[in-house]
Amino acid sequence: MKSIIKYLLIAVIAGIGGTVFYNKVYIPKSTYERVSPQKGDLDVCVFGIGNVGAKNIYSINSQTGGKILKILSDEGRWVKKGELLVVIDSVDLPQLLEQSKVGIKKAKSEVVASQKELKSLVAQKHLLQVTYDRYAKLKKLSFASQSEYDKAKADLDAIDAQIEATKAHIKSADIEVLRLKKGVKALEVKLSRYNIYAPVDGYVIEKNAEVEQSVLPTQSILKIVTKDDVWVKAYIDEKISGDVKVGQKATITLRSKSDNKLDGYVSRIVAQSDAVTGEREVDVSFKNLPIPFYINEQAEVLVQTKQLRSVVTIPSNLIIYQNKKAGVWVLRDEKAHFLPIDVIAISEGKVAVKNLTTQEFVLVPSAKKKPLKEGSRVH
Repeated sequence: MKSIIKYLLIAVIAGIGGTVFYNKVYIPKSTYERVSPQKGDLDVCVFGIGNVGAKNIYSINSQTGGKILKILSDEGRWVKKGELLVVIDSVDLPQLLEQSKVGIKKAKSEVVASQKELKSLVAQKHLLQVTYDRYAKLKKLSFASQSEYDKAKADLDAIDAQIEATKAHIKSADIEVLRLKKGVKALEVKLSRYNIYAPVDGYVIEKNAEVEQSVLPTQSILKIVTKDDVWVKAYIDEKISGDVKVGQKATITLRSKSDNKLDGYVSRIVAQSDAVTGEREVDVSFKNLPIPFYINEQAEVLVQTKQLRSVVTIPSNLIIYQNKKAGVWVLRDEKAHFLPIDVIAISEGKVAVKNLTTQEFVLVPSAKKKPLKEGSRVH
């Protein structure tokens, strides 16, 4: 009797254990989510990764060299075209310019004085000409001596010489004024090179010098880019780059804003591929540039190369490989069956396939559940 009771208890315990195992372990391990394929349009994209760069980078250089007195902007600031950015020590150029301007005033004064002197000499010549003409007539009539006539002629010749000399002096003074004006202009041009202005409306991305630092001619002090020049220099594998064309829509994802998808478009495809990596540079511009932005920040791009219409799609994570064949697990008669599929195109998170219908149920594989096998019963 005791033995019967013992075996009955064992049987009850085994039954309860089996029931618990079946409901708590077997059923959850063999229960899979299922997904129905969808029919619709699919944007086919190619993927690339690269860095934020710019079509043109304007280097603000010192044309003359010297010590920096002022830097009026900094990295991360916007500047306007024509805005003063840097002041270089011009040493004694302002004094030389002032001296040249004083020299012009002096030369002009000499011109004015000489012109007045010339006017006086012309008036004197008129009187001497009258005197000479009178003595010439009197000499013919023998009423004036030769010495008187000679003196009148000498006085007239002397005044002519003074007039010519004064005219020459005026001409020389005019030339001096012109020379000094050209010198002033040259000094002003040279002096202007010590003030460096922004060539464009742009954003300062780099500062390469500091106040009181001495710089050489053509040495970079600041670097500026315009908002229209900023783009992503993305690198795409040659195998998938053939369908990429200038003007195609693109999506940009910056590393610092991974949840924010930015609209863009293909601006340029570099004509020469990298012989080592087998990649092609594709430059993708922002439709609306994010502010602030960071040159050299890593970014990903998806370029929309074409759009497939009315195709059957499934999530890309449903695809598995068996014997090097791509396929999915489908549910038929409560059992799992491996179905090879023909992939038409792969886009971000989706795959377009040929031999699936929207009436099929596709199982979602999971590492936490029992491995699927052909003919496995699933829940």
